[in-house]
Amino acid sequence: MAAQFDMFSNGISPAATKSVPLQRPAKPATSLSEDDMAAWLAATGRYRILRKLERRDVASVIRPEFQLRGVILDTETTGLHYRKHEIIEIGAIAFTFSEAGKIGDITAVYAGLQQPETAIPEEITKLTGITNEMVAGQVIDMRALRSLVGPADLIIAHNAGFDRPFCEMLSPMFSDKAWACSNSEVDWSSRGFEGTKLGYLIGQAGFFHDGHRAVDDCFALLEVLDREGGAELDSPFCELYRASTRNRVRIFAENSPYDLKDHLKARGYRWSDGSEGRPKSWWIEVDETHLHAELHYLRCEIYRYPEADPPTKVLTAFDRFRA
Repeated sequence: MAAQFDMFSNGISPAATKSVPLQRPAKPATSLSEDDMAAWLAATGRYRILRKLERRDVASVIRPEFQLRGVILDTETTGLHYRKHEIIEIGAIAFTFSEAGKIGDITAVYAGLQQPETAIPEEITKLTGITNEMVAGQVIDMRALRSLVGPADLIIAHNAGFDRPFCEMLSPMFSDKAWACSNSEVDWSSRGFEGTKLGYLIGQAGFFHDGHRAVDDCFALLEVLDREGGAELDSPFCELYRASTRNRVRIFAENSPYDLKDHLKARGYRWSDGSEGRPKSWWIEVDETHLHAELHYLRCEIYRYPEADPPTKVLTAFDRFRA
């Protein structure tokens, strides 16, 4: 019977083999720093280097040339609906920026947990890492949070349509603020990004971080927004700030023919079920400069009636992303 060795040796006996000692690579003449090693590996073209994202420090001196105030904000919640579920964590970074859309200094950071009225679902704990034990007895410090939000000229969230309604349920301090959405108001694809999820953006920007805790995601978003856009592009934050200053118009295609719903959906229209005071219809949101073109499309392709006058609503950053 063949021994087990014979099944892997291709007929070569142990005596016929010659032991060859392993060769250790020669030590470099001089030791390399981490940056030098990373640069050397990247230069080979065979490696992609991700650097751990480090939090920026709160500035001890605030530069006067950055006169506007912003807040990057993120929430973790017990579910998806702001009327049924609750905030269990909020993170916020206050910073300064200029009219030209240049980020200046971090002025304050807040992170707080809050115990909800009902237990945190198991799937939320798996997603966020936040347990019922962690939030037991915890309450968000509204005074500390107000010190960041109160002076803000702009609040930024990566999914403002989700975060704003939750925040407004938490406190009226969020209701009279201008909001911007870094997910929908930055053209990430034109910047070479393959997706808009924060994890994709961070990875393609050359970083990794411990995600899904609110303040960590805020710091991650800050780095991505402040990334240089290249020779022909401004920074993502600059693009986002410009977008927040422009009016948008929400158009409701009321009483549109049912058999044309797929045409509307393919063009980017979304369905409203009539809740939250909105008309029950398909709707879309466009830049104010595109309003006439969109109305022309509806009149010619959908209603086929030149006098059709679907309802519209002009939105500023103070109105956008409300429930």
